[in-house]
Amino acid sequence: MNGRSWIKRRKSRQIMVGNVPVGGDAPIAVQSMTNTETCDVGATVAQIRALADTGADIVRVSVPTMKAAEAFKFIKQQSPVPLVADIHFDYRIALKVAEYGVDCLRINPGNIGSEERVKAVVEAARARNIPIRIGVNAGSLEKDLQEKYGEPTPEALVESAYRHIEMLERHNFKDYKISLKASDVFMTVAAYRILAKEIDNPLHLGITEAGSFRSGAVKSAVGLGMLLAEGIGDTIRVSLAADPVEEVKVGYDILKSLGLRQRGINLIACPSCSRQQFDVIKTVNELEQRLEDVNEHIDVAVIGCVVNGPGEAKEVSIGLTGGFKKSMLYENGEKSHKVDNEALVDELEAQIRRKLAEKHEKTQEITKGAKQVPVTQVR
Repeated sequence: MNGRSWIKRRKSRQIMVGNVPVGGDAPIAVQSMTNTETCDVGATVAQIRALADTGADIVRVSVPTMKAAEAFKFIKQQSPVPLVADIHFDYRIALKVAEYGVDCLRINPGNIGSEERVKAVVEAARARNIPIRIGVNAGSLEKDLQEKYGEPTPEALVESAYRHIEMLERHNFKDYKISLKASDVFMTVAAYRILAKEIDNPLHLGITEAGSFRSGAVKSAVGLGMLLAEGIGDTIRVSLAADPVEEVKVGYDILKSLGLRQRGINLIACPSCSRQQFDVIKTVNELEQRLEDVNEHIDVAVIGCVVNGPGEAKEVSIGLTGGFKKSMLYENGEKSHKVDNEALVDELEAQIRRKLAEKHEKTQEITKGAKQVPVTQVR
């Protein structure tokens, strides 16, 4: 399996969030947000590092007070990934975190205050090459828009976005991305579809307040999947009432399922039935847990019987087809050897890690060889 995607992505301008490109032809960035008390620097840094280890490209941190802004200074100094500061109401907080090197400001220009205050934030961002994310949420629409539309609608979200866009554009500021989030999947999708046709700025996708781990993951997969399949979206955040690390994992699973990004194990497994020759569910769950540290992409198939097993095994790097007492292990689509069913997890883990080590070694040899080619020989 080559993970190829047939999706034609929407053309968008590219901005830089720290060293991470967002938009254009850059990979779709995966984001999450800390849920620690920001003033607890140690806990917040630890969570950011955990998110980065899981694959988060960008992490957002809420900065609700000036005290939190002072803590942010030390958090930023220790962060392994670019940070977005989430700012509401007090424009002075935005100015302070800009001074401390924030990589992106998430604001609603409409609740920052007067035009002069918006201008001050824009000028601070421009001076330090800091992009801005305009965040529009159905739950915090302006009162006059609620009265105009009667309730949150896709059109109301888009109109709110344009108000904020116009504030930035009046000050000739164009390095911004936009989100239009609602907890309703269809409202969110419709709003993004409208805006995607009208502007070329990068879009940050998310279903806000999606719910608990299971229901929120499903709702996010449906909503984000609809948009991503249409080529809409430059960065995503899966919002879950769960450990933020799970947001990153689900985000990558969504992108992997669409062939838009590859990270870690792409595990193909049957749901199991009475034909299974070993406990598929137990094997797969244990294998996933053991290989959580793997960042490199590899396709692995674990199938409990010979009905679909051989066919799936031919399409992956490592495949396993269930057999009585012993199961057949495949490598690169070819039969390799039989494995005792009592030792499947140990053998699969060993073979996967060996395969990845070989791939890494080969990559290093290619890189080393390229460096040794004399410049005069390069054509």
